[in-house]
Amino acid sequence: MSEQTPSADAGATPLSIRQVIGLEAPEGTDWAVVHGQQYAVLKDRVVARFALHLVGFALIAATLYRTVPIPVLVVWGIGLLVTVVYSARGDIRLGDADRRPISLAEVKSHAVTSAAKGAVWSLGVIASALVADAAAMVLVWAAIAMLVVGSSASRFSAPLSTIAFTVAAGIGGLVASLVTLQFTLAAIVLVTTLLASFGVVESARVAVTARLAESASQEQSEVVSMLLREFEEGQADWLWQVDTRRRLKAVSPRFAFALGKEPAETEGQSFLQLISGDGWESGQFPPSLHELAEKLKRKENFSNLSVKVSIDGEDRWWELSGTPIVDELGNYQGFRGVGSDVTEQRKSSEKIEYLARYDTLTQLPNRRMLNEALGDALQYAAKWRSRCAFLMIDLDRFKAVNDSLGHLVGDQMLAEVAARLRGLIQEGEICGRLGGDEFAVVIRDAPHKGRIELLARAIIERLSEPYEIENHVLYVGASVGSAMGPRDGSTVEELLRNSDLALYRAKDEGGGTHREYEPALHANAEEKRQLEHALRHALDRDEFLLHFQPVVNAKTEDIVSFEALARWNSAEHGFVSPGKFIPLAEDTRLIVPIGTWVLQEACREAAENWPEHVKVNVNVSPEQLLEPDFAATVVRALSHSRLEPKRLEIEVTESIFMRDASVARKALEQCMALGCSVALDDFGTGYSSLGYLRKLKFSTIKIDRTFVQGAAQHSPESIAIIRAVIAMADSLDMTTTAEGVENEEEAAMIRGMGCTKIQGFHFGRPMPAQDVCGLFARRAMEQRLARA
Repeated sequence: MSEQTPSADAGATPLSIRQVIGLEAPEGTDWAVVHGQQYAVLKDRVVARFALHLVGFALIAATLYRTVPIPVLVVWGIGLLVTVVYSARGDIRLGDADRRPISLAEVKSHAVTSAAKGAVWSLGVIASALVADAAAMVLVWAAIAMLVVGSSASRFSAPLSTIAFTVAAGIGGLVASLVTLQFTLAAIVLVTTLLASFGVVESARVAVTARLAESASQEQSEVVSMLLREFEEGQADWLWQVDTRRRLKAVSPRFAFALGKEPAETEGQSFLQLISGDGWESGQFPPSLHELAEKLKRKENFSNLSVKVSIDGEDRWWELSGTPIVDELGNYQGFRGVGSDVTEQRKSSEKIEYLARYDTLTQLPNRRMLNEALGDALQYAAKWRSRCAFLMIDLDRFKAVNDSLGHLVGDQMLAEVAARLRGLIQEGEICGRLGGDEFAVVIRDAPHKGRIELLARAIIERLSEPYEIENHVLYVGASVGSAMGPRDGSTVEELLRNSDLALYRAKDEGGGTHREYEPALHANAEEKRQLEHALRHALDRDEFLLHFQPVVNAKTEDIVSFEALARWNSAEHGFVSPGKFIPLAEDTRLIVPIGTWVLQEACREAAENWPEHVKVNVNVSPEQLLEPDFAATVVRALSHSRLEPKRLEIEVTESIFMRDASVARKALEQCMALGCSVALDDFGTGYSSLGYLRKLKFSTIKIDRTFVQGAAQHSPESIAIIRAVIAMADSLDMTTTAEGVENEEEAAMIRGMGCTKIQGFHFGRPMPAQDVCGLFARRAMEQRLARA
């Protein structure tokens, strides 16, 4: 189609005379489309026009042959024959004007030919007027007027050419009338010429307007057909339509395939019956199918309605949108809409949702689900004036096992711990994993301390029994801290905090014991207070330093970036674990100045000492993102260090979506506008953020080590989730980084799944800045030796 086809409303705009007769095209239209068809039909009446001119001349010759010399009539007839034949040849040449571009020059040339034809008639009339009588001239003009009216009234006439012929012929009639002093006839000739010209213009206006509307309608029809065809052929969606009785009509092959049948089998069948399976006979329908039936019954528009259907005995999920069909009189004609099979997407979403609420390593409820269960227990206790309880469990000596035998053995032990806990739980109780080696139990109804004490003792005894893992007999213990609601706290946060204080006391007493919360428990709180005091002065005392862990290309194992990790060497407390001071820093918002320092130092180190192709990854907490000048902080760090923005990757966790998501998103978008990239860390371990992946263009998704370890243990769920995350990242043009890879077997597994980058002890532990420089130096030396 042409780029300048008539618009749908072109006909609504008043057309000028120049546009009507073809001297210019209406705005937004194709001149050839508007006038090409008109000139193309001229050839259909070539013979008729030729005959009309011959008849007209014959009538005039019969009238004048006694008064006009025969040579004059002969010359006149020959001239007229030549121009009519030449004009007919021009009409025939324009016969394909509807299939090719017609130029304005061709239109003007045709008009000149028509004017010449009219001029021949005029010259003959004027010559005859000099010798013929007045009565004869009236008959001559009558014959010419017949030609003028016939030409102007024909729908096969070209307006510019018709006007040219009419004016040229009318001039001759006017001059001849004046020469013979027939002023009345002259007035008739003048009026006839003007009316004929006006009629041509108005007839052409109607014709051009009709062609514009027809062309616009045809274009809209072509566009709709093209869009529907592209929709059916290029999308996973399909079109559906039902009549007033909800029976299928106009079934497309794609829709029939979704129904598991041929189009002919489904035409005229009940839509609801086909998708309800055995439920049609039993009358047991899923709620979503009931909702669809109600929408159709009430003739309501609906969009993205998830419906559970049964196709050939298999449950599937469809996403349907539909709208009622009404005719021009407003009568209901049925429904039409679009649909798609979203079964696989729903399964993936359910996996991610499961991941958001369950721990993949132990299959126990995670922290989020435990918090919800505890909140429900508190509401139940408040409603029925009863008591609930929360037990926090921490493994004793687990870190020694984990450090000495590796995470693989440690994870197997955690899975065994989970299995033992399940065996101790009764109805109305739920156990889960808070994270690391911390577990918890929620008791919905705890009317007395006896059950709490009995369960805590059973947990300690059962978890202290030996574990046989990888040909090792291992021993760990367990400590338990408990708090009772609403006595020890009326909110989830209070019970968590107070049970944690009780657990700290149990651990401080050597472990392997259970302690209940007491208001006098301040030991942990005091330690935290001292630690917080030291943390507030750590930056001023220059007690922080950075370690860097390498991230490598999964295929080549070349270093692509380093993750910057903060370390604290306190003058009062010595080296403090990041797991201890980072949460404290976040609670006190000291993470903001500490995070700013980390960002500045990481950028400086990368800019001054690293190769230009190596990036630096900096973790940013939600507290930092909520700062109004976070983007300005990034700009200052980049400008002071002169680090290229593309070498800085900001890492955030899914927890940013649980605060003010819009502020965090805006801050990250500003950083991306600078040229920095953004990675989503610990994906899937805490919250479901699939919706935000569509709104925020992350450059990298980091797959948490728990999935990697689960996949290494051949966990189908972990493998499926890793594959789903990688596939999703590929479709969104994002890279993936697998964390916690500890050996070559795990690296090969992750590489085989298509992961882009790998991070873990197998490729390097976190190291000081000088060791990073030494690593680069060794690699440079190895490359020089290899080239030599």
